[in-house]
Amino acid sequence: MTAREILAELKPLGSESYKRVMSNHGVKEPFFGVKISELQKIQKRIKKDYQLALDLYDTGNYDAMYLAGLIADDARMTKKDLNRWIANATHRPLAGFTVPWVAAGSPHGWEIALEWIDSKNALNAEAGWATLRSLVSIKEDADLDLPELKRLLERVRKNIHQAPNDVRSQMNSFVIAVGSFVKPLSDAAIELGEKIGPVSIDVGKTACQVPFAPDQIRKIQKRGAIGKKRKSAKC
Repeated sequence: MTAREILAELKPLGSESYKRVMSNHGVKEPFFGVKISELQKIQKRIKKDYQLALDLYDTGNYDAMYLAGLIADDARMTKKDLNRWIANATHRPLAGFTVPWVAAGSPHGWEIALEWIDSKNALNAEAGWATLRSLVSIKEDADLDLPELKRLLERVRKNIHQAPNDVRSQMNSFVIAVGSFVKPLSDAAIELGEKIGPVSIDVGKTACQVPFAPDQIRKIQKRGAIGKKRKSAKC
């Protein structure tokens, strides 16, 4: 299939009511308002397609760009591809989820995340922290740089309350992810979260709530699920 054919398939699947919901979450035109469950049906049919993912992302249509992230062959994504994707991620959900998911599954995830978090561009920095969040959820602890993660946690402690709104949100999620998925650092993440205290984030017109990192990690501890990795960062 071509990107043009998929756009034609996506258009009638959109709804105005879902478009309003997505607009509240930062999605901008052009987009049809296709539910993720419908995009996942197409994902199951296509599975992975490196070139088609690139072509879909280049359409600039949010629904197609989200689908591009689902079908991307992460292992084939180059740094150039990823930097082009984040440069064109004008929607917050793309910068906070789609691009980081693919970056984390690529061979360049760790390297590019550290570059992005140093960016003065808030969307890039947001994507960097979100990539780190995704990485710790899918990489085995033995494959992670634990001393560097501890340094990153301390960086969050020092900077989170002064960071831009969406970067602040991803920093908070990063602390929760480290505490939840990296067993050797779980207690350290709880302790650091207590030092940080509640994090204030403007969630706009959404019903989203801001989790307090220590409480969130402790819930996972009670379930006995600390350190259980995910097969994929994508959802």
